[in-house]
Amino acid sequence: MKIYFLSLGCAKNTVDSECLAGALSRAGHEIVERIELADAAIVNTCAFIRPAAEESIDAILDLEQMKLDGHLKKVGVVGCLLNRYGDELVKEMPNIDIWARSEEWDKVIAQLGGYPETGRCRLPLPSTSRYSRYLKISEGCDNRCTYCAIPAIRGRLRSMPIDIILSEAAQLVREGAKELCVVGQDLTAYGADLGGGSDRLIDLLDALEASLPSDVWIRLLYLHPNRVTVRLLERVASGRQILPYLDIPVQHGDERILAAMNRHIEGERLISIFKTAREINPDFALRTTIMVGFPGEKKSHFENTLEFIRQVSFDRIGAFQFYAEEGTEAANLPGQVSNATKIKRLDTLMALQEEISFSRQELFVGKEMKVLVEKIDAECGIAEGRSFREAPEVDGVVEIRNIRNGLREGDVVKVRMIEAMPHDMIGEEVMI
Repeated sequence: MKIYFLSLGCAKNTVDSECLAGALSRAGHEIVERIELADAAIVNTCAFIRPAAEESIDAILDLEQMKLDGHLKKVGVVGCLLNRYGDELVKEMPNIDIWARSEEWDKVIAQLGGYPETGRCRLPLPSTSRYSRYLKISEGCDNRCTYCAIPAIRGRLRSMPIDIILSEAAQLVREGAKELCVVGQDLTAYGADLGGGSDRLIDLLDALEASLPSDVWIRLLYLHPNRVTVRLLERVASGRQILPYLDIPVQHGDERILAAMNRHIEGERLISIFKTAREINPDFALRTTIMVGFPGEKKSHFENTLEFIRQVSFDRIGAFQFYAEEGTEAANLPGQVSNATKIKRLDTLMALQEEISFSRQELFVGKEMKVLVEKIDAECGIAEGRSFREAPEVDGVVEIRNIRNGLREGDVVKVRMIEAMPHDMIGEEVMI
């Protein structure tokens, strides 16, 4: 059967989608790039916040309509939305053929037919890059932030053994990966369920660098600030292949709000993490996530967050409004902030960050940097890629001009940066 995949949500969902696609391929099915070629469609859903759940539901309804119109034979729904609202969804959508929670891939295969081989196998989706792949090292979360439904959706922390991670990393490299983005709900918690903490993450980084080809990049995503140690910062900065890039979601810059969020970190300690990183390496690329409109957030708390952002000078920020997620402690807290105020604060924060991002970008004009090439327009003589400063999907890109003949996607080239924009850079390939 020809199957079309729609993978929504975070990078961890992308890994799940690739695992399911691999299982279906081994079972004899074909994964197709366009839905009009498909006999069946599967959507891997997200339910982290309300807009993500709404996007997932809209996608399901669209696929359901395609089935009713005769364009699809079967429609499957898998992943986080079902983990969270399973029984209710099944009752309300009787035309959906396949329902499976995260990692219940046998249910999908049983409905579509086929007998997969044993073992873990990932098949990159047509919409994803072969050269930059996600390496998931854990599932679930034990942090219990008051606004977050992830523990209820994905369960408690479950770290993968290092030997399995190394095996998967090696397989991704054999398939062409030049960059491995290490993901988990909280990388700094890796191994805590195995009798360790941040040291276990450092052990894993040591093992990855020892086992992978020296030209493969390693990028860390999603580290809880409370467990980011000086030793971890120094290990990242000294890494042969580990990129000096850290995605550390802080969520807020005010101590009272951080306490209400159950983030287990104080403002001075928060500032010191980023200050230390930049003392170790001034070029450290720092990304964070900020939430606006958490219950009880007053103007003074928001102003403290803005000042925090100014002090750190983040390269990138992803910001979003607080949503009162069903089943979370924060949904019932007093002092809920109006939507109008949330929107205004979000706009103010992002306007400030655009100025800061541009200032950080300008620091790299004139510098030579390695760039992973992901797209080439030979007719126009330009290419597009990313340096250590840009994570896939969420950050900007580097436009490369005056490219040489024979440049290929997946090449890593030296680029001299000649112009900065708030999110992207423009450079010229350095001919060697």
